[in-house]
Amino acid sequence: MISRLYGVYGVGGCGRSVMPLAYQQIQKKCEENTDIVFIDDNFDGRSANGYPVISFDDFVAVDAKEKLVSLAVSNGAIRELLANKCQENGLPFFSIEAQNCDIFDDVVIGEGSILCSGVSITSNIRIGRHFQANLHSYVEHDCIIGDFVTFAPGVKCNGQIKIEDHVFIGAGAVIRQGVPGNPVVIGRNAFIGMGAVVLSDVAPNSTVVGVPAKPLTNC
Repeated sequence: MISRLYGVYGVGGCGRSVMPLAYQQIQKKCEENTDIVFIDDNFDGRSANGYPVISFDDFVAVDAKEKLVSLAVSNGAIRELLANKCQENGLPFFSIEAQNCDIFDDVVIGEGSILCSGVSITSNIRIGRHFQANLHSYVEHDCIIGDFVTFAPGVKCNGQIKIEDHVFIGAGAVIRQGVPGNPVVIGRNAFIGMGAVVLSDVAPNSTVVGVPAKPLTNC
């Protein structure tokens, strides 16, 4: 029987990018009798990049003392569905953190986070469940970030910003710093396009693009 089995849920680009980080993290712990696999129900193959790929049902059926999952899917709404599925089957989560991340003082991050190479999270920050910060993103001081939020590579989240649940922020986007008592607020389910420069609040369920960022309208 395996003592501990880790599963990276998703064999797409996100999953294949973070699997080496998860593997390094596990190897560093020097745990005995452990293994790591991809979990994916739609992959046509038995392995990817040298790691086994199994279905969710097969993962649940594995005889192991402990099984843990990390949700490597960039879409926050899908991550929430998968999180609920895992919880219904009694599967806890593990977080993935690259060795060259910087995390400073008074930072609280919820379960299941994925912090890729070069991510910096400074001080006095609260982050919810299943946060994903891709390559070289940062979160500056006094920010509050909700659940299932996704940062693409190179996101610059400056201080005094509130980001609500299920927000997706595209590669290279910049959010200006708010002020104490008056943070910049990014509303629930908002989508910020790559390279956007956000200078003011973003309404829930909206898409903003450009410099400065403005709501996307139909042509």
